[in-house]
Amino acid sequence: MDKRKLQIQQMDQKMVAFLEAEKVAVLQRGWINAIRTVLGMSLQQVSKRLGISRQSVQAMEIREMEGSITLQALNEAAKSMDMKLVYGFIPIDGSLDALITRKSYQLAAEIVGRTSNTMKLENQENSNERIKKAIDERAQQLKNDLPKMLWD
Repeated sequence: MDKRKLQIQQMDQKMVAFLEAEKVAVLQRGWINAIRTVLGMSLQQVSKRLGISRQSVQAMEIREMEGSITLQALNEAAKSMDMKLVYGFIPIDGSLDALITRKSYQLAAEIVGRTSNTMKLENQENSNERIKKAIDERAQQLKNDLPKMLWD
């Protein structure tokens, strides 16, 4: 097994833990406000722990709701409430392998389609089965090689 495939497998294994997190509903008022409220902490108490003003904590909560808070600010807020920020990515396809497969087939269909059109213009049209086989073969090659153009 080559190095890149091993890296993909290892990253997929790390991402599995985040798949469950995707199911957690987005909190309307944000995590800072929700945790602070559930713990019964006031803005003043959080501000004291962070060493900032009460208004600054309120501004952090607003930035979180708007999606403009920084990871650093979220991490500091979490620590101030004895929490830990967890951060990660998960592929929309469910795994990196599935993402790579989808992108490989998309690119293969594009490449084979261009060739097929050229052949059609030259009266050398291929059958649908032959085109499908060519796409499958090209996709497998792209998946194995992982060329940078896969991400264009």
